[in-house]
Amino acid sequence: MRSDDPHHAPVQRAMQVHQPAPLPPVIVHPAPVVPIQPGTVPAVASVVLPDGRVVTGYAVDHTQHTPAATPPAVSRTAVNVALRGVGFLAVCGGLILLTSFIAALAALITQLIILAAVIFGGWIAVQVLSPSGHHNGGTTVHIRKAVIKRNHFHG
Repeated sequence: MRSDDPHHAPVQRAMQVHQPAPLPPVIVHPAPVVPIQPGTVPAVASVVLPDGRVVTGYAVDHTQHTPAATPPAVSRTAVNVALRGVGFLAVCGGLILLTSFIAALAALITQLIILAAVIFGGWIAVQVLSPSGHHNGGTTVHIRKAVIKRNHFHG
């Protein structure tokens, strides 16, 4: 663009000036109505507001409200989470004890089975290897010295 070109003259824009709007006046809401005891007339009080207006009215004594129950120092949620954690740890400890109890019980049963096998096997070995005269009942066979001559049995 050339500045001496008449067709491309710089465009001038109109300036807009914004004036701030004034704030609306402060509206004072009336105080709540408090019942007055019969026979007593409350004192009249005037208050000067920061903008210079004066508000006049009856002075009302503040009633003491009972304080609400103070919340505990620790929230209930924190207590519940802590108790659940303690319960979980107790269950884990119990499961560990239960697991070791089951392992000990399995070892005891295994040792009892081995002991029974050793005792039963020993009893069977005594029965098999004992001399024949020491058992009660049954048939006893006495073998005498036999003489065999020329295919004849002389007993």
